[in-house]
Amino acid sequence: MSERLAESPRAFVCGWPIHHSRSPLIHGTWLREMGLGGTYERVAVEPERANLFFRELAVRGWAGGNVTIPHKEAAFAAADRCDGAAEAIGAVNTLWFEGGRLIGGNTDAYGFSANLDERLAGWRDATHALVLGAGGAARGVVHALLDAGIGRVTVSNRTPRRAEALADSFGERVRGIGQEAEGAVLSAADLLVNTRPAAPDEANPDLSALPDGALVTDIVYVPLETPVLRAARARGLRCADGLGMLLHQAVPGFERWFGRRPVVTEALRDLVLADIARP
Repeated sequence: MSERLAESPRAFVCGWPIHHSRSPLIHGTWLREMGLGGTYERVAVEPERANLFFRELAVRGWAGGNVTIPHKEAAFAAADRCDGAAEAIGAVNTLWFEGGRLIGGNTDAYGFSANLDERLAGWRDATHALVLGAGGAARGVVHALLDAGIGRVTVSNRTPRRAEALADSFGERVRGIGQEAEGAVLSAADLLVNTRPAAPDEANPDLSALPDGALVTDIVYVPLETPVLRAARARGLRCADGLGMLLHQAVPGFERWFGRRPVVTEALRDLVLADIARP
């Protein structure tokens, strides 16, 4: 928790664009439920203004905030110090102050793990995880998988070199492959994690090679039922959708800025689902 909290802390989520963010709905709900003073606001920050925005947080009265695409790397560079997760992932999604210094954290791995702890019992017992995609989100997932003690992680990407580069940054327990080699790895994976965005008309992938006891999760939550999850459920495999990752990753930041640790509930999940369904 931050060393000192203002009576009515101001926190934000910044990105470009930012109108789609559901973080204000989540944090606003917690503020009302707990009867706390403070605000949580969307702030649209153009990429060329990101460095200045982060430098001026203190003088503009911000207690901290969340950072989303495309500013996570800029926030990493702007922080005076980063926590272990942010260092490992190379990006910051949460900022707060300690002793006047700007601290950068990354709660994506925490959110991923907390979601699976809640909705996919046994995932920590996996021995070989296959991660589809090698973008920034995949880095958080790989960090979480390694931190959970999973012995082998394979990252698959359309561009093999990107998967290999990601794997190299995490060490010998992780390897990168091209997308064409996924089929050969499926049969050896007992946990499948998708991080690739789903196209509206995308066909269900062929998951027939996955073992019968394999677990499947997707960090994408719009749509909630992704092609990967549809294919897994058609096989009778146990699954977890990605909405819980969004909800749980918000918890540590709220506690930093507002001084109380919130709880992710089914009521909050239903509220966000209703917002997603709204035209």
